Amino acid sequence: MRLLLVEDEARMAALLKKGLAEEGYAVAVAGDGRTGLAMAESNEFDLILLDIMLPGIDGFTIARRLRDGGIHTPILMLTARDAAPDVVRGLDLGADDYLTKPFSFEVLLARIRALLRRGPSAQDVQLTAGPLRLDPAAHQVFREGVQIDLTRTEFLLLEFLMRRTGQVVRRASLIEGVWGYDRDVESNTLDAFIRLLRTKLEGDSGARLIHTVRGVGYVLRAGGEE
Repeated sequence: MRLLLVEDEARMAALLKKGLAEEGYAVAVAGDGRTGLAMAESNEFDLILLDIMLPGIDGFTIARRLRDGGIHTPILMLTARDAAPDVVRGLDLGADDYLTKPFSFEVLLARIRALLRRGPSAQDVQLTAGPLRLDPAAHQVFREGVQIDLTRTEFLLLEFLMRRTGQVVRRASLIEGVWGYDRDVESNTLDAFIRLLRTKLEGDSGARLIHTVRGVGYVLRAGGEE
């Protein structure tokens, strides 16, 4: 699951990112409102953690602009502003939940899990592509009914590709989506994980599921090819 954290307090952002990463989430961080809005508009996330008091553009404006633009990614507002009018305004502008600072990390995790379980906007429905079935909530992958054991990184990589079945995904997009925006990941690291994933998914069948598009990236095709 990919989260966008829009938080201008560097220490808070670092602590949250570290804790969420340890729970298995891929976290991208934006330190101001304009960057956060641009990232939310140009990338796919499963959930947005949004502070209200931000430099550039405040969280209220970000929520409104995302909803006006047809982006329905769940939004959890994190803020020290706990007055009832602020809570009501945030929810009316499109936020799905509201958590007041300071908060317990365990409560934050519970709120995140609850939002990710809600409806299709959370994108937690099972994904299928040819012989593959991926269950994001249970973190399981099956090929023709047989479960395949994947590492966390392999799972995130496959999920990213399956959500874009038939689409060519650029290498940079894969690296950002799986490892995060501030990780210095070499291109050959991606290639190594693709090889591992192919071995586990394709085995000795000879049917290629993940295809290389030279100079661009990779594409997962549901039908497979010999």
